[in-house]
Amino acid sequence: MIKYILFDLDGTLTDPALGITNSIMHALEKMGREIPPRESLYCFIGPPLIPAFMNFLGMNEDEAKDALKYYREYFADRGLFENSPYDGIGEVLEALGSRGYRLAVATSKPEVFAARIAERFGLAKYFDVICGATLDETRTKKADVIEYAIGQLGATPDECIMIGDRHHDINGARAFGMKSIGVLWGYGSRDELTEAGADAIADTVADVCGLVEKIK
Repeated sequence: MIKYILFDLDGTLTDPALGITNSIMHALEKMGREIPPRESLYCFIGPPLIPAFMNFLGMNEDEAKDALKYYREYFADRGLFENSPYDGIGEVLEALGSRGYRLAVATSKPEVFAARIAERFGLAKYFDVICGATLDETRTKKADVIEYAIGQLGATPDECIMIGDRHHDINGARAFGMKSIGVLWGYGSRDELTEAGADAIADTVADVCGLVEKIK
């Protein structure tokens, strides 16, 4: 029986596009690199950033580490608050909590930033724990964050469900045999989430409660 619900942050609870892309643009400017159109940088929403800089912009590992340093210069001061919760998210979280589910955030964003974002936008009160990556990059993969969150909750994987907008969320859940729901208001497509093996797809925020009950 599902007792615990883990939520991704970026693209699931909040829309971080402006802050993330501004932070990437800042990093590229500091490195003297060409700045591509903003829309082409949306692929950075979701995955860990060092591999993203390498995969999407062709950087080597040392360059990607420099880019991450410059990214955080902007993000820690301004970018994390260039963000907004999706309409209806607070109501869904409140409804799930009232039904007895315990909620957690499981994000590849550094935990210190995730906690500040959740507090700033009034979401922290809904969650038992807010779990994320470490600033030293020792915990960045989604499966590692999910494992950490399960431990913090004192749960077992069969009691949990993961909700997120990218294949990283679904694959991370599958690594532990967990159920998962993919959401379409973020930055992943239906094909991406279906191919990753999501147990259900939520077209809208309002669909989440019903799908959790159905999978339960």
